[in-house]
Amino acid sequence: MISEKMKGFVANSSAIRAMFEEGKKLAAKYGADHVYDFSLGNPNVPAPPEVKEAILDIVENEDPVLVHGYMNNSGYEDVRSTLAEHLNSRYGTDYSASNIVMTVGAAGGLNVILKTILNPGDEVIVIAPYFGEYRSYAGNFDGVIVAVNSDPETFWPDPEAVAAAITEKTKALIINTPNNPTGVVYPESVIRSIGKVLEEGSRKYGTEILMISDEPYRDIVFDGAEVPWIPDFYGNTVVGSSYSKTLSLPGERIGYLVIPSSVSDFENVISAANTATRILGYVNAPSLMQRVAARCLDAKADVEFYDRNRKLLYGALTEYGFSCVKPEGAFYLWVKSPEEDERAFAARAKDTEQILVVPGRSFGCAGWVRMAYCVSTETIENALPGFLRLAESYGLRG
Repeated sequence: MISEKMKGFVANSSAIRAMFEEGKKLAAKYGADHVYDFSLGNPNVPAPPEVKEAILDIVENEDPVLVHGYMNNSGYEDVRSTLAEHLNSRYGTDYSASNIVMTVGAAGGLNVILKTILNPGDEVIVIAPYFGEYRSYAGNFDGVIVAVNSDPETFWPDPEAVAAAITEKTKALIINTPNNPTGVVYPESVIRSIGKVLEEGSRKYGTEILMISDEPYRDIVFDGAEVPWIPDFYGNTVVGSSYSKTLSLPGERIGYLVIPSSVSDFENVISAANTATRILGYVNAPSLMQRVAARCLDAKADVEFYDRNRKLLYGALTEYGFSCVKPEGAFYLWVKSPEEDERAFAARAKDTEQILVVPGRSFGCAGWVRMAYCVSTETIENALPGFLRLAESYGLRG
């Protein structure tokens, strides 16, 4: 009954979600307090108080027909204007409501822009390791993912490798910084180099290559790290973001696209994005949450909580002998598997210690695992003895 395309999507269903479901089974067997689930990036901190205050005030005092009704497919104009002004104050830009499309989370936004630009067979370059759902998002529209390995020491994009991957079919490159799964923040120098590579590729093939900056973790950074505003360095850039992480609202599915006027064929792109929002079935982003987000642009979830968890988990695992990339942003720890096949390590962690991690090949990078430390601090503390036993079983200590 199901389509051939869906058969492929089902067969390659997200390993992250699979581990999350496995965690629920283990919790039923051993008790939730004895299962240590580092699989899913589900924030464990509550939304800031401004969110509740905004919801109550909107529901009590704004016109319910307006609050819960349809609007332009791009979203409420006043919300988009407020967001544009906020971005202008942060980045010195000159956006208006016409540059903003409110979306059903960052994932919805990526699907909107890919629907807007992709023809069957068009190629989308991604930097490995990368968020595995990009494969499905491009595949939705018969696009082809082309994975390019990052620098093995820094996990930054390699401009020369990106240049080598560009063909006459290249339509876009997705950049994700702070990065899921590594937690790395790409420096401005690398972004500049990537922009030059895309400009050269566009000239070489007489095409227009869009950079898509996927930024749900932009405001979760540590140790003074700064995330470049990518349209400053490559005009043909669309930014996708969400409030899932910065406001701890993953289930509310509220985000946005920034489509600068510098994007090639801007008028047609913004018109097509509006149409894509409708025909993909979203119609518009959740109405109440649009209005809530507009009132909470300066609010933030508790980044210090994530920082404490980061230091605790990274410090303990490196002490135990694991090789880890120290995260500069997001809330993931990228850990080198102590055996060649990281799936075997993930299986041992699950079967012997009830510790759930995600194999790196789900992100296009075998030999590593991802751990989401957006969990309770108690979960990390209680998992540490199990991590120590795993380290000792692999001879990592002493």
